Amino acid sequence: MNYELKYMHRCLQLAQYGVSYVAPNPMVGAVLVIDDKIIGEGYHQRFGEPHAEPNAIHSVKDKELLKSATLYVNLEPCSHYGKTPPCADLIVRSGIPRVVIGTLDPNPKVAGRGVEILRNAGIEVEVGVLEEECRELNKRFFIFQEQQRPYVLLKWAQTHDGFIDRKRTDVSEPPLIISNNITRQLTHQMRSENQSIMVGSNTVLLDNPSLTVRNWSGKSPIRVALDRQGRIPENSNLLDGSVPTIVFSEIEKPNKTHLEFVKVDFENDVLPTILQKLYERNIHSVLVEGGAQLLTSFIQSGLWDEANVEVSPVIINDGIAAPLLPLQPSCCRTFEGHEWLFYTNIRKK
Repeated sequence: MNYELKYMHRCLQLAQYGVSYVAPNPMVGAVLVIDDKIIGEGYHQRFGEPHAEPNAIHSVKDKELLKSATLYVNLEPCSHYGKTPPCADLIVRSGIPRVVIGTLDPNPKVAGRGVEILRNAGIEVEVGVLEEECRELNKRFFIFQEQQRPYVLLKWAQTHDGFIDRKRTDVSEPPLIISNNITRQLTHQMRSENQSIMVGSNTVLLDNPSLTVRNWSGKSPIRVALDRQGRIPENSNLLDGSVPTIVFSEIEKPNKTHLEFVKVDFENDVLPTILQKLYERNIHSVLVEGGAQLLTSFIQSGLWDEANVEVSPVIINDGIAAPLLPLQPSCCRTFEGHEWLFYTNIRKK
């Protein structure tokens, strides 16, 4: 493995430490190297706090070393003032002579301007090292910037014979337990890695879910519910104000602390409207957890990027039919007899 690949892999490794905490910003890691020796490194730790590049630069005690170092970073250094000053300007002031970048930043405020600042200052710049891996790490950020909508990830668990639950009428009947301890943990990990989580009103009425992160470390996502007729009761867990929550409905209601009601027209194709509203609120990803009708609507609309489907060995013979995906999984993992199938929406590419 050559130097560029080795140190870009390290950038990606560092960047992942920011998962769950930097959204809607991208995950970024940076490494400073002299003669195949790391002299400093850093990553973007929390939204609104310093980016990876200044954290790496400030980790070097002897700043004279920077004048002989190569900076590796998985995403193009920013060139604009946001929550923090431009990283490209800091790199120039630090006297770093060479910068290796994984991929350009799709944000129109950057989009090559960071590289231009560096090159205009006489810095040697290389772009495109492990570019595919760098884009994959920040796929939510790239979809958000390039398609002006959140990244949509579908998630459900089903029995071996294709049902997601028994047929139930209200919350007094407990839901069918499909997941095992490991897959429940992995579901909470997915919640922590996405900025919002979405369900339909039937799921709320039947399950009264909290939709929080409990079996994993990380921040709970913004809760999103589609409640066309305003059926969700005020005493439900979803409306308890413990986590920021958005409810889309045709019924106008006053907002409360951590609770926003957004009136939309459900007569037309409502999903693009809802994704647009989330985009306007700077929400870069949404994990859709149910129910079957909502998941099927996303599948039929083509407005999804990834799907994770857990298949349990349980057989119940009758119940609520699971959604159907018209394609083969890209890969599969097994956890104590439960299959996890991974799908990518290749039709939208």
